[in-house]
Amino acid sequence: MWQVVGQNKVIVLLQRSLEREAVAHAYLLVGPPHVGKMTLALDLAKALNCEAPEPPCGECASCQRIALGKHADVQIIGVIRDGNSVEAKTQTEISIDQIRQLQHSASLPPFEGKFKVFIIDGAELLSNEAANCLLKTLEEPEGKVIFILLTTSERLLPATVVSRCQRLELPPLTVTEVEAALNSRYGVETKKAELLARLSHGCLGWALLAAPDDDLLHERVEKIDRLLNVIDIDYEGRLEYAARLAAQFSQNRGSVQEILDLWLDWWHDLLLVKIGCTDAITNADMEAMLTSQAKNYSLVQIKSFISSLQAVGEQLKQNANPQLVFEVLMLSMPERGG
Repeated sequence: MWQVVGQNKVIVLLQRSLEREAVAHAYLLVGPPHVGKMTLALDLAKALNCEAPEPPCGECASCQRIALGKHADVQIIGVIRDGNSVEAKTQTEISIDQIRQLQHSASLPPFEGKFKVFIIDGAELLSNEAANCLLKTLEEPEGKVIFILLTTSERLLPATVVSRCQRLELPPLTVTEVEAALNSRYGVETKKAELLARLSHGCLGWALLAAPDDDLLHERVEKIDRLLNVIDIDYEGRLEYAARLAAQFSQNRGSVQEILDLWLDWWHDLLLVKIGCTDAITNADMEAMLTSQAKNYSLVQIKSFISSLQAVGEQLKQNANPQLVFEVLMLSMPERGG
């Protein structure tokens, strides 16, 4: 049984490849964080090594060992995020040494299963040397060896690596799909499932992380409160905030992107409230606050600031000066009373 939710087209394609014994030697799974890329990769690893007539059964010894991370022929390679050494804690790239170890393992026959499966999590984090080293392996694939690369940003991967893989895109799920999975498969109560489905942006994995941990929802409220405070400060305060964002961006781009995403969600919700589509808002638990705040702005002001927020993301991707970008954004924020 495939555990990944809502990716039926991809599942059908993989099932047909398995039935025809025409599995690619390398796959590139593309999609946003927490959309189900790792779940699908493990599903495929189970299917390749499953002992049942209709793989993946999820119940045979091979499927169980893969699920527990104990199968000798299924390895996950990625950035080391913890450990006892300073080097392990500060690693930001997948190193060439990791890929060389992968190559050595790939040159050996399967130990306990039918296929060796190497899952590279966060393939966009491959160092240049590691990517070039991996390319040689992809160009000369070994028998009974499958590579599965997971990425949230394929544009950061060398085109030569992408071209050696069969690309499979995992789009975000619908709100209805996420809510149904939370409610029926994972037993999340209806009201909470509805809110998490909206906040997840179609990424079930995020909703599953947030479901048992109310701290994540509390942190979100606190972050939104801090962002809304920026609306009420003067231009000098906004420029100071822009400087803090720029400094934070140099240290942790991901955390700043989260802030921009929260902003975009909020102003998009204001737009939906303004045109009377409250059923579609993301921050469903803050509808009253959104309704009140939407009265302070015209539709033109809201649409203009949404465009500014979207432009920031593109400018930062093009390595524009972060402080200048954030200063322009803060100065373009509309004044109340539109």
